[in-house]
Amino acid sequence: MREEEIINYTELADQRIIEIFKLTTIEMPDAERLFSHVLNAQHIWAHRISGQKPEYSVWDIHNKNNFEGIAADNIRLIRIALLDNTLDKRIAYSNSQGVKYENQLDEILFHLFNHSTYHRGQVVTLLKRYGFTPPVTDYIMLKRDQLL
Repeated sequence: MREEEIINYTELADQRIIEIFKLTTIEMPDAERLFSHVLNAQHIWAHRISGQKPEYSVWDIHNKNNFEGIAADNIRLIRIALLDNTLDKRIAYSNSQGVKYENQLDEILFHLFNHSTYHRGQVVTLLKRYGFTPPVTDYIMLKRDQLL
């Protein structure tokens, strides 16, 4: 699978979740907290790859009205990171506890996208509890619909 396709998938799947948040007038703190975590992790990894200090911590909670802008910025940073680096480049970084690690960029991207998908599934479960019809975010369904 091409990197650009998985980035496009992540962008589309995130946007579909964000659309639910934009439509709702009810408070959904658990869903907002978990989706904030998805966006924070993307942000943190994109900054680690580029050697920048992240602005957000892992569990910072964002206002749902800011989700769209944060998501767009994350995707932009990830795309820039891919333009500036090869997939086999080793990236040195520290985790949230300050422990130093090093991984190849392709390993980091696999983790980043897998982590996002995992937690989006949890967010969708929470949205169902709040009475929302979950958006289609399955890769294969979006591919079949020629959205990717």
